[in-house]
Amino acid sequence: MKQGALLGKVVAAVRIRGTVNVRSSIAETLDRLRLKAPNNCALIKVTEPYLGMLKMCTNHIAYGEVDEETLAALVTKYKLNVDPKGIINGKTDFKEVKEKMPMRLHPPRHGLKSVRRHVNQGGSLGYMGKEINGLIQRMV
Repeated sequence: MKQGALLGKVVAAVRIRGTVNVRSSIAETLDRLRLKAPNNCALIKVTEPYLGMLKMCTNHIAYGEVDEETLAALVTKYKLNVDPKGIINGKTDFKEVKEKMPMRLHPPRHGLKSVRRHVNQGGSLGYMGKEINGLIQRMV
C-alpha cells in the first residue's frame, strides 16, 4: 500500500482484537478512532493524521476502502439519512455519519481467518483493500 493511495478516500475500520493487554498509546488511538470494543466499525475519511492512526493500530484492526453496496447496507442498518454514493464521492457532509460512530456489528458469519496474523500472512488484521467489504457484509 502506498502512503498517499488512501488519502481522501472513505475507509471502513473494524476492530478485531480485544481490549486486554493493549499498550496505552494504542488504546488511546483506538478510542480516537471510535473503536472501543471488538466488532465495532468506524467510517473514516482519510487524511494524513488518520492514516498514521490506522497504521499505528494495524495489529488490532482491519481496514480498507468501502464500496457503495457495503456502505448502503450500513446506512440502512443504522437508519442514516445520507446517500452512500455521495459519501464515497465526497459530496455529502460527513457529520451525520460521525455522530453514529461506532457502528456495533455482529461477529462475522463463518468466523475470522486469524486474529493474530496479518492479511498477507493469511489472517484478518491490517490493510485488506477491497476485501473489507466481504468482511463487513458478513457482519451486518
